[in-house]
Amino acid sequence: MRRTSQLRRSTPFRLALAFAVLLIGSLLLSGLVVYQIMSSEISDRVDEELQRTTALLSAGYDQNDPGTLVAAVQDHADLAHDGEQLFGLWDQQGTPVAGSMRLSSPVVPGLATKSGRELGQSGDDAYRVLFSSVGAYSLGVAIDYAETDELRTLVLSGFAWATLFASVLAIAGGGFIASRVQRRLDAIGATMNAVSQGLVGARIPLLGNDDDIDALSTQVNAALDRITVLMEGLRQVGYDIAHDLRTPLNRIRIALERASSHASSSELAAGLREATVELESATQTFDALLRIAQIEAGAKRARFQVVDLADVLHDVHDAYAEVAIDAGKTLSLGQAANSPVSGDRDLLVQMCANLVENALTHTPPGTKIAMQCATNGRTARLRFSDNGPGIPAAERSRVFQRLYRMDKSRSTPGIGLGLSMVKAIADLHHATIALEDARPGLDVAVDFPLVSRAEPYQSV
Repeated sequence: MRRTSQLRRSTPFRLALAFAVLLIGSLLLSGLVVYQIMSSEISDRVDEELQRTTALLSAGYDQNDPGTLVAAVQDHADLAHDGEQLFGLWDQQGTPVAGSMRLSSPVVPGLATKSGRELGQSGDDAYRVLFSSVGAYSLGVAIDYAETDELRTLVLSGFAWATLFASVLAIAGGGFIASRVQRRLDAIGATMNAVSQGLVGARIPLLGNDDDIDALSTQVNAALDRITVLMEGLRQVGYDIAHDLRTPLNRIRIALERASSHASSSELAAGLREATVELESATQTFDALLRIAQIEAGAKRARFQVVDLADVLHDVHDAYAEVAIDAGKTLSLGQAANSPVSGDRDLLVQMCANLVENALTHTPPGTKIAMQCATNGRTARLRFSDNGPGIPAAERSRVFQRLYRMDKSRSTPGIGLGLSMVKAIADLHHATIALEDARPGLDVAVDFPLVSRAEPYQSV
């Protein structure tokens, strides 16, 4: 149902529907024009037939022998069958002289359309009548419109069936073409969505028929290839810098520790220890950057297995419950439903630990921190809530950036990579993370796709 609803709102379907409506409208208009032309032609031919018959009867009129006209009209009336043709002859007083036609009103010369009852018949069929003057008589010749009406009805029904058949073909064909085009657009959308979620290796499938969508897809794929190369280059440069600087930083730290132990004055020793602490912070930053780069590169997927998020929460709660108490805060574990997901257990533990540490670091004493795990359909949700100061809505989209720290957080320990690590781990597991207002406090929800415990993990 949802797929059908999306198809109805899609541009290909609307274009196909517009084409079908245009085609049906064109068929109806052309059918109406043809019908009018045909109807007019039939009427003209009936009038011509009336004029020929009238002329034939008039030609036999002899003023000296008017009985000839009377006999001719009566003979034609006797030969007419089933009222298809009617003939009538009246004298100057309007008295019927010959034929089967009877009028309830005076004769008016010219063409007219009258009902059968007006012509003295028992039925209500329409007749086309031509009245004319022949000598001292009035002659009337009528032709039943029944056959011509049947012909009109036959032609009209034929056009109706043809229009219906063409409409069904147009709608069905348009829907088929629209669905094919929509599937290709959906493939493009799915590819771009996968790329936006970090699967930079995803590409738009090509049909190989060299149409405009294939050409566009080829250009998009080429752009993605170029972006992938640039991203990998930047990632490798960052990785190399962090890796190459970590070794000399460690050497400097060791040298500073050695120098502080042999310092000649307490002031010098304190300065060296302070420098060592700052250097240690820089080393931790490089280590975190390296770890994030490894996670984003997908190297950890080889260790994926089925992990129960409930077990992960229990481990994190056991590790940080006492830490929270020491900080004057509480860490509680609420609902923890069995939630099997495909992932790296160590990374999932680190992600949850980072969220708990973030709450412990940036909330005042007395804060209540809660964790829970629930399932809904094919989704497992981890939720971390606190009643602290929270994060302003304008800042929520930026806190996942590397090395970003809000103004009020600059006085607290940290390097601004905790939530960046959380985001990288969530992306690696194809999970979505959202920050919401807990009124008061912050509510962090992480949604994972569930798997069966018996289901083997398929690496992407």
